[in-house]
Amino acid sequence: MIDNPYYSQDVHGPYEIAEIGDFALEDGGAIPHCRIAYATFGRLSSAKDNAILVTTWYSGTSKIMEQTYIGPGRALDPEKYFIIVVNQIGSGLSSSPHNSPGPIGMSKFPSVRISDDVRAQHQLLTEKFGLSELALVTGASMGAQQTYEWAVRYPQMVKRAAPIAGTAKNTEHSFLYAQTLCEAVTADPGWNGGEYRSNADVVEGLKRQAHLWAVMGWSTEWFVQKQYAPLGFTDAQAFLTGFMEPFFAPMDPNDLLCMAWKWQRGDVSRLTAGDLAAALGRVTAKTFVMPIGTDMFFPVSDCAAEQKLVPDSELRILNNSGGHLALFGIDEDFKTQVDAALRELLAIPVVKQQPAMAR
Repeated sequence: MIDNPYYSQDVHGPYEIAEIGDFALEDGGAIPHCRIAYATFGRLSSAKDNAILVTTWYSGTSKIMEQTYIGPGRALDPEKYFIIVVNQIGSGLSSSPHNSPGPIGMSKFPSVRISDDVRAQHQLLTEKFGLSELALVTGASMGAQQTYEWAVRYPQMVKRAAPIAGTAKNTEHSFLYAQTLCEAVTADPGWNGGEYRSNADVVEGLKRQAHLWAVMGWSTEWFVQKQYAPLGFTDAQAFLTGFMEPFFAPMDPNDLLCMAWKWQRGDVSRLTAGDLAAALGRVTAKTFVMPIGTDMFFPVSDCAAEQKLVPDSELRILNNSGGHLALFGIDEDFKTQVDAALRELLAIPVVKQQPAMAR
């Protein structure tokens, strides 16, 4: 267990912490006194029918989701909805390798799956807020993986779903890319088997991970158009050293590896003995599948193939040159497209026949 001021209320707050007890994990083991960090916006209606769950992506927290996607006049409007953003396990705010004491700290943190995140979120939402339905579940990238897991695992609870730039079953290509992210970190001598004294000991590995994200996260079109220029950078190298490297430098390496491991293994078909069609066929939510047209992680073709397996779903392509990292919301037009799709989805009447039951 080490201190890292990056994961603090000053940087990522305000957020709250809920303890959900000793939390058993799908792959064995448990997280004692598991802590889930979450942020809420707006008020829950007396009928408890205006709740929206927003899930987080790799390296992201509730703060970036708030800054990029939530606000008055937006589709995710806290003046209309009660919005809960839950930080995934391993995010650095919820129970994670760097902030866990004793036998599960640092390199000894157990393997966590997307399914574990969703079960923990379900426990939080049902026990803390007494929710039996969600007007919408949405998230991007790893958040899309969680969105699919919610729609398959708790179909009667999810009225609408919007997985953005992510898939229900991770692909081999995406698995290999995430592996290079892990190797960039663990190849640093300062990694020390995951028992470093500070994230600064692994700064070179974190830089290499930032470089990989720069190559695959932004599209080739984005660089051709020199879209880094409006951000104040003269060339690609300046953007790399002035934006991408500082973005990853303060993060905890073990936390990133924890998230990468479950990203690699995200797969809703685990609920149906490996049958993806059967798993996605369980979805009863009105669903908009929302890939980014230039995304090299989760291309439109992969997302469209899954969308065809989801009943009552529509494919809504987000057209932007930013690639996967358009998710940062640097381009206002991208946020406008996301808002338009989510606003349309939320306006569609959906009636569920019975309350959700945990599985």
